[in-house]
Amino acid sequence: MTGDGARPAAPDWPGPPEHLPLRPLWLCRRCGHPWPCGAAKLALLAEYREVPVSLFLYLAGCLHDAIDDLHRVNPSVTGSAADMFDRFLGWPARHTDAYRVSTPTDFRIEEAPS
Repeated sequence: MTGDGARPAAPDWPGPPEHLPLRPLWLCRRCGHPWPCGAAKLALLAEYREVPVSLFLYLAGCLHDAIDDLHRVNPSVTGSAADMFDRFLGWPARHTDAYRVSTPTDFRIEEAPS
């Protein structure tokens, strides 16, 4: 204890963890939801907003790793291929314009002459 009444500096604690995956369980380190959780999705959309193809490539790699990790931990709870695909790659397709196919609003089918 110092005689001048000065208080020791507060410890330099790191901030709360980011919403990153905890492997091999693929749960969010911060909130415990299946990763990518809602906050992670928002952060990823913001980070990759200028390069959505890179987001899909990153998430495809995560999907591959998650399937391997989850199968190794417990093969019976890995989930279906469709569920895993939607968890990692389905949601960004719904939130980015990069892969939306535009369809003409004035679509006419012409009948062949008889």
